[in-house]
Amino acid sequence: GCARDWDGLTCWPRATFGEVVKIPCPQFFEEFTSFLQRNCTQEEYWSEPFPPYTIACGFDEGSSRGPEDQKSFYSAFWRVYTTGYAASVTSLITALIVFAAFRKFHCTRNYIHMHLFVSFILRAVAVFTKDAVLFADETMDHCLMSTVACKAAVAFFQFSILANFFWLLIEGIYLQTLLLLTFVSNKKFVWWFIFTGWGAPTAVMFAWVLTRIHQQNTGCWDDDENGVVLWIIKGPILLTVLINFIIFINVIRILVHKLKSQEGGGKHSSHFVRLAKSTLLLIPLFGVHYIVFAFFPESTGLEARLYIELGLGSFQGFVVALLYCFSNAEVQTELKKQLCKWQYQEYLTFTHKQGALSRETSPVNYVTQLTLLDKISPKRRSSVLQDGVTTV
Repeated sequence: GCARDWDGLTCWPRATFGEVVKIPCPQFFEEFTSFLQRNCTQEEYWSEPFPPYTIACGFDEGSSRGPEDQKSFYSAFWRVYTTGYAASVTSLITALIVFAAFRKFHCTRNYIHMHLFVSFILRAVAVFTKDAVLFADETMDHCLMSTVACKAAVAFFQFSILANFFWLLIEGIYLQTLLLLTFVSNKKFVWWFIFTGWGAPTAVMFAWVLTRIHQQNTGCWDDDENGVVLWIIKGPILLTVLINFIIFINVIRILVHKLKSQEGGGKHSSHFVRLAKSTLLLIPLFGVHYIVFAFFPESTGLEARLYIELGLGSFQGFVVALLYCFSNAEVQTELKKQLCKWQYQEYLTFTHKQGALSRETSPVNYVTQLTLLDKISPKRRSSVLQDGVTTV
């Protein structure tokens, strides 16, 4: 028969002599649902795809974007999300250092922020790792590639996504808890949050890996998954997005009520400005933008999905670090105080060095040194002894 074949766009499965294999257009070609066929010929060679990709997958003469243009588009988009993730990692690591270095910021709220920062960093690192392992070599045969390294890279990528969504959920739960309860036992809640934020993704990944090994251990685990395998990952993610969206709506409702009660009904413009600001701050923290495509099929609006989930999503870590660390008034005040302290210490050190240098080069100091040398000089001592003997 015919062996598996990677034609640069699609992986064709193994087939017996005379068998006709039918597969859908790859997701690379957006939303087209047409099918391609290849025949395993008598000479045990694959026939050319029919109809050709240019016809079956929507790239006819009237198409505005051909395969080469599509490839250059995704190449440009890769550079965009790589830049976004790099900016996110840099800003998040800086924010982590700031929160860890100052004791004033050691509280439950910032501990949760720090875990969320770590989940964003893991997500960016996982994207870089997956790209490096799976797509660094354009000549790689993706049909035959099935190594432990590539499977581990994909599993790590899936875990980072799960952890990121669970920590976004925990941010929402914690904020609602603060708004609803007047007293919160920080030590009691923080350990439950940590256990949920990292334990739940670990349990889901363990189930996913076992299911993959026993039911669909093909390729690098990055191919299209069957129903059971797909929903092990997608189910918890959709659940966290849905719960976070409900919490988001409820938090906005609580904020509206609190703002109305504080402002007494006279300052409507100020009320809406504060509400809009609070809402915009909460969107990246809760990951509300993911609700747009959460319940649609993967093939729906592929380009728009890429812009939102990869384009905007790659900069989400940067936005979160900017809003909840660098734009925070407490952080800015503490950093200014520390900067002033360092400048004052530098000034004292400089003043001390200048004082020591001026004393060393002073004329009075020079005369004093000569006097001391004269006192301990051997000639001086001998003359004194002679004078003493003469006197006697």
